[in-house]
Amino acid sequence: MNYLIRGVLLLAFIPSFLLPLPAQYDNPLRIAFTGDAIITRKLSVYEEPEFLKMIETIREADAAFTNLEMLFHNYESYPMHQSGGTYMRGDPQLAEELTWAGFDMVSIANNHTGDYGVEGMRSTLRYVEEAGLVHAGAGESLAQAREAKFLETANGRVALISCASTFPDHSRAGETRGDIPPRPGLNPLRYRTRYIVTGEEMEQLATVGKSLGMLSDTFQVEDRLRLFRQNFERGETPAAVTEPHAEDQEAIAAVTRNASQLADITIVTIHAHERDGDITVPAQFLVTFARNMIDAGADIVVGHGPHVLRGIEIYKGKPIFYSLGDFMFQNETLLRLPVENYERYGLGSDKHLGDFNAARYRNDTQGFPTRPMVWESVVAVPEWENGELQSIELYPITLGYGQPRQVRGRPMFADENLGKKIIGDLQRLSEPFGTTIEWKRGKGIVRP
Repeated sequence: MNYLIRGVLLLAFIPSFLLPLPAQYDNPLRIAFTGDAIITRKLSVYEEPEFLKMIETIREADAAFTNLEMLFHNYESYPMHQSGGTYMRGDPQLAEELTWAGFDMVSIANNHTGDYGVEGMRSTLRYVEEAGLVHAGAGESLAQAREAKFLETANGRVALISCASTFPDHSRAGETRGDIPPRPGLNPLRYRTRYIVTGEEMEQLATVGKSLGMLSDTFQVEDRLRLFRQNFERGETPAAVTEPHAEDQEAIAAVTRNASQLADITIVTIHAHERDGDITVPAQFLVTFARNMIDAGADIVVGHGPHVLRGIEIYKGKPIFYSLGDFMFQNETLLRLPVENYERYGLGSDKHLGDFNAARYRNDTQGFPTRPMVWESVVAVPEWENGELQSIELYPITLGYGQPRQVRGRPMFADENLGKKIIGDLQRLSEPFGTTIEWKRGKGIVRP
């Protein structure tokens, strides 16, 4: 009997609890994160070294995420009366361009989820699934929209939970009591705003409300007043105070707690335009929400939506990206737009997309084309070992600020000077959170 057979027979009679456990996840886990992907053109045709190096960085990670701020359909559905701004639509084949670039996971919950109604959302989910992308944030019911989705990698199991605080209300998924079907849509995080005003301002508001017949005694109690569907409170210093919707936050936290028991790394992402004054500063409720998700078991919280970078916080040893800005910003090269977009700028049926862009941005003299920060971002690559954050690499990218609209919007690595500037901006935005970013060998480094 040869030694191999003897060894097999010997192992067969050894109790299983005495055998060594199989080694799992010996290597660190690296995930690449990017911001908003507004994709209307193919990626795989380009060959610039700076572009291909960026693609290789994404592919080399164990997993890669982007916020899909685009709908994939062939105009089977009609546009809704309200959108997230521009009515988004891309060729369904573009879903495969994302997998070509190395992406594995996408969030679907954002202010454009419902641009073309439920059927536009369903079509997008279908093409995303056919491309092999794990998606979270939207579904046939609120429960489906909220649930975590999972990605298997060689170095760990990853959970993805996605929600949005910025959305037209018709996009919000609903529940059912069993008598009628639930409303398909996105996973919402609603929030409440209280406006603090001085005593004098409170009296002025009360006077205006009464003179317009919009305010009665039932809407004014002691130091509080409700007018124009807003809540005002008397205080010393004017301010806008925002708080997350308690039930929404707890429901998302419950999903996060469950996912953290089933995955090695749990990701929570949120699409949020809301600000605290400056657009680069997240609204207060977003800070509260992000920290609560970490407390609930998330390993990382990733924000996107305002089209600019926001600061990075390391909270209890875990990263919060309050916004990763734009990854692709190709909203000027859509194929068609509904009449509502043209009417907004007084454009008749003889006008087309080029005329819309010219009117919206006044021939590139206002809006997004004039803001460099919209076209500057990073690819963030955190690395975990045994579930502990080891470092974050921040690769600066440019989307082509100042280029013609048929060129700009596609990312690639920034050169040395622009890269230093982008990381410097991110360092400044991260200082209020106590985060230090080191510039080293063409990228930013964060060490918890």
